Amino acid sequence: MPPCFDDMDMQFLSDNAARVHPAVWRAIAAADAPDAPYDGDALSQRLDEAFSVLFNRPCVALWVASGTAANCLGLAALVPPHGGVICHRDAHIETSEGGAPSFFTHGAKLLLASGEGGKLTPESIGAAIAPIRDDVHRVQPHAVSITQATETGRVYTLAELAAIGAYARAAGLALHMDGARFANAVAFLGCTPAAASCAAGVDVLSFGFVKNGGMGAEALVHFDPARADQARRMRKRAGHLQSKGRFLAAQLLALLEGGLWLDNARAANAAAQAIAEGAGARLLEPVEGNQIFLRLAAPERAALRAQGFGFYDWGEEAARIVTAWDSREADCRALARAIAAL
Repeated sequence: MPPCFDDMDMQFLSDNAARVHPAVWRAIAAADAPDAPYDGDALSQRLDEAFSVLFNRPCVALWVASGTAANCLGLAALVPPHGGVICHRDAHIETSEGGAPSFFTHGAKLLLASGEGGKLTPESIGAAIAPIRDDVHRVQPHAVSITQATETGRVYTLAELAAIGAYARAAGLALHMDGARFANAVAFLGCTPAAASCAAGVDVLSFGFVKNGGMGAEALVHFDPARADQARRMRKRAGHLQSKGRFLAAQLLALLEGGLWLDNARAANAAAQAIAEGAGARLLEPVEGNQIFLRLAAPERAALRAQGFGFYDWGEEAARIVTAWDSREADCRALARAIAAL
């Protein structure tokens, strides 16, 4: 087990552990004035327009407090209780959300597929669907969920996204994107947010902000506004309609303003690249976002921790290192040197 957080001088455990961006704190403080409750306040009312401008198309954006809530409420608006969601077997909704997708959807089943680097392809989706008979005895697929960037730090290319989107449309399946690190993916691709989502056929995007400088707010973005009313009702029923929603809206707007969300992601990605320079052949996956997976034996992991570096073990012979918007350049360079010296 890694040491306690307080014992670490230089932590690379998770971007969830990063500081809240000062602009977000200022926005929260500025929102501390009387306003309408729930999502009737002036800041919450600005979200649809702000995200519509960002994606260059009409969309509806709802704030929620966590990525799990964003993923599961998004899927609940796409999939009936008797339906299924095709996802990668390493997807966060399968491995790390405690059964929440089935809870929020009132019983929908996750249908697992495989793919290198945590990615799905039309072929792997088709392979998952092929054995499912079209009869009442089998759960029928209603949606596909992809993760951008994936659980192993890989980023779907625009061509890969377009291929999955086209396949989903042809198969009559909705397409959900778990974008906990969507910002890091957009920064890596150097494209518009729309190109990496709705233009490729994504129907619902869980747009992560907590990992990218936020305190406790994520955006559930519906590119088909007609689906959003159902999501609003489900958000209330699930206990996620906060009475002072203006504080969540303030965080999202602060990170959107001036492209801060993208600047933060670029900083995190650059920090990861700095560390990767010292990894060499130890890299288990290409570094395309802000996650680094390394081949490290137990003694080597212990040696790095003895120097003050915090990170998670990733199996018996590997480690995961995650950078964030506030990762210090000196810490990253020091870790790169320490890895290279092993």
